[in-house]
Amino acid sequence: MAGIFKAYDIRGTVPDQLDPAKAEHIGNAFASFLGARRLVVGHDMRTHSPEIRDGVMRGIQRAGCDVIDIGLASTPMTYFAIGSLECDGGLCVTASHNPAQYNGFKLCREKAIPLSEVTGIGDIEKLVDAGTWKDGERKGERTEEAVLDRYVEHVLSFIDRKQMRPLKIVIDTANGMGGVAVPRIVEALGLEVTPLFFELDGQFPNHEANPIKEENLVDLKRLVRERGADLGVSFDGDADRVGFVDEQGTTVPCDLMTALLAQERLQHAPGAAVVYDLRSSWAVAEAIAEAGGRPVRDRVGHSFMKATLRKENGICGGELSGHYYFRENYFADSAAVAMVTVLGLLSRTGQTLSDLVAPLRRYHATGEINFEVEDKAGMMKSLAERFADGQVDHLDGVTVQFDDWWFNVRPSNTEPLLRLNLEARSADLLVARRAELVGLIGQQV
Repeated sequence: MAGIFKAYDIRGTVPDQLDPAKAEHIGNAFASFLGARRLVVGHDMRTHSPEIRDGVMRGIQRAGCDVIDIGLASTPMTYFAIGSLECDGGLCVTASHNPAQYNGFKLCREKAIPLSEVTGIGDIEKLVDAGTWKDGERKGERTEEAVLDRYVEHVLSFIDRKQMRPLKIVIDTANGMGGVAVPRIVEALGLEVTPLFFELDGQFPNHEANPIKEENLVDLKRLVRERGADLGVSFDGDADRVGFVDEQGTTVPCDLMTALLAQERLQHAPGAAVVYDLRSSWAVAEAIAEAGGRPVRDRVGHSFMKATLRKENGICGGELSGHYYFRENYFADSAAVAMVTVLGLLSRTGQTLSDLVAPLRRYHATGEINFEVEDKAGMMKSLAERFADGQVDHLDGVTVQFDDWWFNVRPSNTEPLLRLNLEARSADLLVARRAELVGLIGQQV
């Protein structure tokens, strides 16, 4: 089963890497690791998700642990169920935005606290690899619980419906799990919606369910312009990530959306912490502070972001990947909550999304650039030494900051890749520093 246990989840191809029997073993190890008595299980719309779900449930029940089956559910719906029901944790059967042949699990303990490689996934892998099984004194019971209605109301609680303007919006759920709750949410808000690919289809027939790739936003951008919409919203496969397009059909970078979401949520919690990932523009921390918040810089990865948000009791947080986290959402991510928060911001201010973003476009950034590097640690050490006259830190990879530019280089968890993000105060400086770093690091991919 080598290769399916990842830094933040379990994910592989069906049936060669993951099948119902392997799912059963993973479920048993998960229940055993947590010492759980009651676990939540949800599943996405992939064709093999029901059989993978049944397998993982058998393993959990074999351990003597009861199962709450919430049925077809997005990852955020599963987080909501884990946070709001009496249980010891749970999982969602999903492979997020991966192609149709993939499946896997996103796992949490109580209160929707995520498991990562260092906080549980590695231990579960060891139990599975060792062939260890836990047999309970009794077989756990399986009960069904519908959570969709409560989840929709929970998402709607993040917006003042009385202030809602009659906005026009184009929404692309990419044939993924956003198609379950999103139609209900926008109907309740009385919006004029142009739906794109709302039909659940685990084959993803229209485009990859990844809103961070520009090629997946082509239809969304076109329809925003054609319909004169106020904004466009693009969900990923399991509806925990989201991308935004303004009324002009222009992509809004996810880090700048973190700043906008912070401005709106800080209306309800003046002075609260907002967590942002270290790849974000300088403009994000500046905007958080300008809105009366306390910016907290963190390393990349949802398990780190959520832990820091809990520790700081922050109001919200965001990553360059399109994950957005909210305190009143059990510190978990939800694309739907991010969407309604943006709708609330547009309604409250009466401004367009492009006008709201314009003051944040203060600097010039490369976006993330990948390089093939075998000796990742050696390269990062070399870069830290070469740019030692800057402010160097190693929170995640190596970050070097100067007065007029900065860069971060961090390693991929799963591939021989280094990922570069660079920002500068001027376009010319960006071009020069990018050329310098590309020359030092090597082959782009």
